[in-house]
Amino acid sequence: MGRAMRVLIITGGHIEEAFAVSYIKNYRPGYVIAADGGMEFCRRQNIVPDCIVGDFDSAKEETVAYFHQIPQIIWKRFCPQKDETDTELALTTAFEHQASEIHILGATGTRLDHVLGNIRLLQKALTRDIPAYIIDTNNRISLADGVKKIKKNEQYGKYVSILPLGNTVKNITLTGFLYPLEHARLYSDNTLGISNEIAKDTAVIELEEGIVIVIESKD
Repeated sequence: MGRAMRVLIITGGHIEEAFAVSYIKNYRPGYVIAADGGMEFCRRQNIVPDCIVGDFDSAKEETVAYFHQIPQIIWKRFCPQKDETDTELALTTAFEHQASEIHILGATGTRLDHVLGNIRLLQKALTRDIPAYIIDTNNRISLADGVKKIKKNEQYGKYVSILPLGNTVKNITLTGFLYPLEHARLYSDNTLGISNEIAKDTAVIELEEGIVIVIESKD
């Protein structure tokens, strides 16, 4: 087991390359995991992952062969008939390397089943008290189950949407937002938490029961 570090997972969904290259440069991860099709982005951008995981049904054969020539890469190959997605396997690998923070690129795109599944996977990090984020050009997605603070000068975009992950979130209070709440409930069949904005230096989300999806968005 290594020391605690910031981990970047690059998976096989949509990646806007110029944005991703700039983001990686600023994030400066200590450990990079490529999940199957995420290898294609890594090859195009001359990124050498520390670890590659998956069943390799999405990556091109020549890309797999290219990375096999690099001896320091750790490989974790799985049978295609498996219960976990490649992104879940990459997340488990991040935990094994004592991740202190996890950022995931390529976890959104046209496959909405994968997008929803990836958002739910963030629960695995939440239960371990590890900050974890799904990032794309327009969104930063995380989960919260107690108290979460967002500084205005660090927010990802203008809008902050807060949605229940399950059926009901009980006793939620929002302070520092344009539209505050006090000891309210959020239900899965309404849009009360959509498109809020941060009005103070720091916005605070507090909830007593449940889990919320926090989506910071920019157009």
